[in-house]
Order: sequence, then C-alpha cells, then structure tokens
Amino acid sequence: MPIIRVEMFKGRNASEKRALVKELTAGFVKTCGGTTQSVQIVITDVDKGDWGSGGELCSEKFPD
Repeated sequence: MPIIRVEMFKGRNASEKRALVKELTAGFVKTCGGTTQSVQIVITDVDKGDWGSGGELCSEKFPD
C-alpha cells in the first residue's frame, strides 16, 4: 500500500484538497501501477510559523 505524504501551509479548502488527492492518486497509478484503492494520501497542514526555510521562519519570509 503506497502512502504519499504532503506537508503544506494551512489555507487550502476541502475542494482543493480533494482535487489534490485525486491528481496524486491518478499520477501514482499511471506512473507506478497499482489501483486507486491502494494509494493512501496523508495531508498535514502546517502553520507558517512552524516551518523554516533558508534560516528564516516562513511566517516572516512569506507574510500573508
């Protein structure tokens, strides 16, 4: 059972996440084989203040 983990900033709605899950699943099956039912997707929403990049907090680097 393949598992695809996605970590991204908070802010996407259910419709966007639904579309992402559909596309990732289809892409995996097309590229690697298997069935859509076997692909598991785990989405973790992260606050920008809990993510660092290039020595900075992303909340400072990418303010809203």
